[in-house]
Amino acid sequence: MNQDWEDRVTAAWAPFDGSDETDAADAADFRAVIDALVAELPADSPLGPFEQACAWDSTGHSDKAAPLYREALARGLNGYKGRRAKIQLSSSLRNIGQADEGVKLLTPELDAPSDELDDAVRACLALCLSSLGRDREGLSLVLGALAPHLPRYQRSMANYARLLVEPEE
Repeated sequence: MNQDWEDRVTAAWAPFDGSDETDAADAADFRAVIDALVAELPADSPLGPFEQACAWDSTGHSDKAAPLYREALARGLNGYKGRRAKIQLSSSLRNIGQADEGVKLLTPELDAPSDELDDAVRACLALCLSSLGRDREGLSLVLGALAPHLPRYQRSMANYARLLVEPEE
């Protein structure tokens, strides 16, 4: 879509940035704004279901978000927003008791070209793994993601992360 549309979507999200509290009326109003923006898109645009999924997800309805994320991906949402959709879908799947599907969705993202979403992939995958009782694997991912950000101990933490899932020789 064009920059004007993207700017209006960004503006619609502004009240949610940094806020954890949204009442039901505000949430419904917000989703209505997103729906109106989506109505401007071509009927087969993957951005429509993606933005609607994000709106449902951010207002506490993972169950309604998951099918919309799937639809966006099926319509060909790719690139940065496609990766976001996979991360957010896996989180929604975890929230609705389908963490195994979240693991299947995100595991290939570990080998995807690197971008600013790498740590989010690992964090969400770690939560899915933990929900499945695979805490050591999840902790390994989190430590591995954290290590490069530490002012010291990067090598040690990266090794500890590896050793959580690989036996020491």
